[in-house]
Amino acid sequence: MISPFHYRADELHCEELSLSSIAEEVGTPCYVYSQSAIEAAVTAYQAALQGLRYRICYSVKANSSLGILRVLVARGLGADIVSLGELRRWQAAGGDPRKVVFSGVGKTREEIDAALMADIFLFNVESEEELAVIAEVARTRGVRARVALRVNPDVDPQTHPYISTGLKQNKFGISMPTARRLFESAAKHPSLEILGIDCHIGSQLTKTSPFTDAVARLVAMVLDLERAGIRLRTLDLGGGLGIDYGKGDAVPPSPGEYGLAIKEALAPLAHLDMEILCEPGRSIVGPAGVLLTRVLYRKASEAKHFLIVDAAMNDLMRPALYNSYHPMQAVRDPARTAITTDVVGPICETGDFLARERNLPVLDAGELLCVGAAGAYGSSMSSNYNTRPRGAEVLVHGDKHAVIRRRETLEQLMANEQVAEL
Repeated sequence: MISPFHYRADELHCEELSLSSIAEEVGTPCYVYSQSAIEAAVTAYQAALQGLRYRICYSVKANSSLGILRVLVARGLGADIVSLGELRRWQAAGGDPRKVVFSGVGKTREEIDAALMADIFLFNVESEEELAVIAEVARTRGVRARVALRVNPDVDPQTHPYISTGLKQNKFGISMPTARRLFESAAKHPSLEILGIDCHIGSQLTKTSPFTDAVARLVAMVLDLERAGIRLRTLDLGGGLGIDYGKGDAVPPSPGEYGLAIKEALAPLAHLDMEILCEPGRSIVGPAGVLLTRVLYRKASEAKHFLIVDAAMNDLMRPALYNSYHPMQAVRDPARTAITTDVVGPICETGDFLARERNLPVLDAGELLCVGAAGAYGSSMSSNYNTRPRGAEVLVHGDKHAVIRRRETLEQLMANEQVAEL
């Protein structure tokens, strides 16, 4: 798909609206999303999975804004959640809890109970003790919990170590030998309904081979369980497909290439007619969003040049946390003299940077800078560090737009606090 962010008369637009007009209305920093780009990404996954019996469960943690979730609900997607809060967000956006998969290593009893009462589709179980707690809560409620076991296939996803989840030294999933034993015991438990098997090996994957390696190990286990009389109905491939952040590295596979690879890997299970689940997040919303920020000051030291902007690490944590690269563009007049600069925010941390040693047009104070590929893990990871209100979020569709999150106020930040007189 052609990027929804494009120049028209030397001014950057999202679909049919200029980014400068949005910034003038809602202020900066702010996030802007293209609805058409989100919908196109969903369509690409649906086309890629044709021929399989599939269910797409969007990974809510990538971007949990209600306005974004509503777009995905309208396209028929389910949700992959990791907290009760994400379940409530999904429901508030009109999402069906019966399309929800609950993942994560630390589900509390309260979260498990609430999810059972909401009648979610499936728990992805991460440990033997968690399975026991789910069974106990389900027994108390007088219901059967639908579960899948998340196995750890010990496959190297070849990604950043902080977002690698499929190696045996990671905290996620159950080892293959332990999972084999748990499948046998869970299949006999009156409060559990074993539906399937799950894995998720990491995020921002740039090759199909880690996916196919993991699927091959899951296929072997499914066939082994079938021989033992345990027939699984679902196979969850997780998410993790990367996006192009514009750094010049290898371009990640498209949803179509991903679909072809996993179809081939799943061929030995064709006789079982299993439902295939996948949980994309970044690849659906990442390229669809940008962060708009305004230049506050320029500063030159003996060592380097700094561009000080009004967005900071509390608005976009990825560069500080992962040393991540995001493409950047001047919102107006991009073809001008460039300078090598660090793009930094107002927060009192040396780690508060959005880019280092970046070649950018010379921008004056007051001009706008667009930080690209920020639709995933931008707003959802934002914070109020330094008592900074989180920015507005805007959804654009054609020549229309809506503010889907208003800018926070200082009063809202302090609303739940009080001074104690002890």
